[in-house]
Amino acid sequence: MNRDTPATGDRPFGFAVTARDGAARRGLLRTPHAEVETPVFMPVGTHGSIKAMTFEQVAASGARLILGNTYHLYLRPGHRLIEDLGGLHRFEGWDGAMLTDSAGFQVFSLSALNKVDEDGVAFRSHLDGSSHRFTPELSMEIQLALGADIVMAFDHCLPHGADAAAVAAAVDRTDRWLRRCRDAFGPGGRRHKDGYERVLFGIVQGGFDPQQRRRSAELVAELDLPGTAIGGVSVGEPVPLMREMTATTAALLPPDRPRYLMGVGFPDDIVHGVLAGVDMFDCVLPTRMGRTGTVLTHDGRLVVKNGAYARDERPLDADCGCPVCARHSRAYVRHLLSCGEILGLTLATTHNVWFYQALMRDLREAIAAGRLQAFAAAFLARWEEGERRRLAGDADRP
Repeated sequence: MNRDTPATGDRPFGFAVTARDGAARRGLLRTPHAEVETPVFMPVGTHGSIKAMTFEQVAASGARLILGNTYHLYLRPGHRLIEDLGGLHRFEGWDGAMLTDSAGFQVFSLSALNKVDEDGVAFRSHLDGSSHRFTPELSMEIQLALGADIVMAFDHCLPHGADAAAVAAAVDRTDRWLRRCRDAFGPGGRRHKDGYERVLFGIVQGGFDPQQRRRSAELVAELDLPGTAIGGVSVGEPVPLMREMTATTAALLPPDRPRYLMGVGFPDDIVHGVLAGVDMFDCVLPTRMGRTGTVLTHDGRLVVKNGAYARDERPLDADCGCPVCARHSRAYVRHLLSCGEILGLTLATTHNVWFYQALMRDLREAIAAGRLQAFAAAFLARWEEGERRRLAGDADRP
């Protein structure tokens, strides 16, 4: 049984830059399942769902590209079961494009449970302690079974503060593992399976050493893959250093291929990433924050579960066009969260996902109009003032 959700015709993967404004680019990412405008933010579907939302709600936000998690889906329900049921698109009912991560970051984040060697990574499941081993070849096998449009290479990610020798060794290992991924995946990082083309992206590592970043970018470029990701950031480093290294690395990547910044992040980080020339972003932050009672607004974070909003009749964000802000008040969302009502999680998460999609649309329009610098300056000034007030205990009050 092999019943992937039908792809759109025989369209192969492709990417074209349609407008530029400084280092920033607006583009069109073509996949067999959907055409996706960039810059794009991908909601994260860890276990095959965008937590607290239906896929109809996700699509209504404007999202056409989501992320699936290789590590978690491998552990349960298992990639072979998903493949037998028609692939992840059909299994979860998503008809847009999909990218799957390689499990490299999950293995890194569970470092107390793993051991890295040249062959791969031996680890114990965080669920039941059972023993497993990931290799570059197995990562490719899992992601192909899941049926992703974009498959990520298996890489070696290090925490901030790793010494120079460890960083250099991780760059070398990431290169060797990437070549094994390419060999298992297909020539040029392209693979035709089940009637449509899937593609492989390489990942640049190098810690926070510009020379190692350059060396890693050159090694990835040698393989001439369809896209490149910036990995190894958002691993405990100060935010200014993350932004600096993102800009340094983005400038090293091929100008005609999509650039993906993995695991970042807050809206202001995304704006800085777009200014640096990044095209693709993902992070669990909007869904995780929504589930814990925090929403993202143009004026920074709003901890709507706080008692200060019990009588606040205003929407979560007066400048937001999402269906939650059109219909519900802060007081109502706060009430639902206080009562443990599932709808509260859905409303807060839905707002956050819509907020991110609207931000990406605004960024794309600003690039096309040649006014990105002005848009970014205004957005960042308002966001940073809201964050300053929140941290000072002077957040927006009714």
